[in-house]
Amino acid sequence: MKTVPVLVVALVPASLALAIAFGSVDLGPAQLADALLFRGDEIAREIVWGVRAPRALAAFACGGLLALAGALLQVLLRNPLADPAILGVSGGAAAGALAAMLLGVGAAGLNLAALAGASIAAGAVFAFSLGRSGWNPYRVLLTGVALASGFGALVGLMLSLAPSAQVQGMLFWLLGDLSPAADPSVALVVLAACAALAFSQSAALDVLILGEDKARSLGVAVARLQAIAFGCATLATVAAVLLGGSIGFVGLVVPHLLRLSGIHRHGALLPLSACLGGSLLALADTLARTAAAPAELPVGVLTAAIGVPVLLFLLGRLR
Repeated sequence: MKTVPVLVVALVPASLALAIAFGSVDLGPAQLADALLFRGDEIAREIVWGVRAPRALAAFACGGLLALAGALLQVLLRNPLADPAILGVSGGAAAGALAAMLLGVGAAGLNLAALAGASIAAGAVFAFSLGRSGWNPYRVLLTGVALASGFGALVGLMLSLAPSAQVQGMLFWLLGDLSPAADPSVALVVLAACAALAFSQSAALDVLILGEDKARSLGVAVARLQAIAFGCATLATVAAVLLGGSIGFVGLVVPHLLRLSGIHRHGALLPLSACLGGSLLALADTLARTAAAPAELPVGVLTAAIGVPVLLFLLGRLR
């Protein structure tokens, strides 16, 4: 178990290096080294620092946000199947983005529409999850599932009404598309802030696993802890969806991979989830850019293709 954190941390620079080294344009080792040192061919420098490096960081930030949100939701809702999509935020953002595509607005308008849809979904989940006795995780699940189903129906309706020329772009957004991601700085800041805030509550989250009543008896401010965890998970999900579209599977499988590897305490689980989720998505995006170059594959499909065999292998080994 002690080697797992080392391997996960080492995978971060390795995945980013691979994302920068490989792409649709073949750069030799010498040319790549010169570009990294801001020397040599100007086109190579632009490819490395203007295209590949920002996209690699965007993929890492998006994957880290999704994995962190998944780890928080699984302990908050006490449900191993909880992931960012269960909040309905991804569905709300998808409905807003596809509506903007149908109206033919630009990239800025698409992001605003996706943000509006995600905000409506998050606000609805928060409002309907409050019962007479306070915040209720079961109401969160029911509200999130209902909203996800409703937004899914709305997305299907828009796809059926969309012109054939727009359908492919819509499907790419729904399956995850990091090609429009130009500046990952905001997502990286959100990732760092959410990870730091969640890490500060890691000891209380360890106690919350025992149940709300047990946590209260041990002095944990349960309502405050739930609000912090829900807020971090929601903000991380919104930032990830705005950056890379609707990418599934990462938030569900990454925390389970770490738990199956023996990582259970949230002081290690939360930061390692962010690192492993970011690395997994960076590797998947690199494969999406290079496997069928110059065409690109939907990155969400490849996250499942990479993660499912690994998860099944660990489940089979530990059976």
